Amino acid sequence: MAARRGRPVSDNPKDFMLRVRLDKETLEQLDECCKAQQLSRSEIVRNGIKEQHGRIKK
Repeated sequence: MAARRGRPVSDNPKDFMLRVRLDKETLEQLDECCKAQQLSRSEIVRNGIKEQHGRIKK
C-alpha cells in the first residue's frame, strides 16, 4: 500500500470562507492583535466570534 500524500485530515476542517471589508484602522488593529498573540488573522477572528458568542449565551 502506498504512503498517503498531502496534509493529514483535520478533526475540525475549515470548509467555509468568509470575506469581510475592513477600513485601514481596523485592519491595523487586527494585525496588531496577530503580532501580539502570534496568531493568524483567521484565528483572531474565530476567537473574537467565540468571545462574542459566549457573551450572548450568559
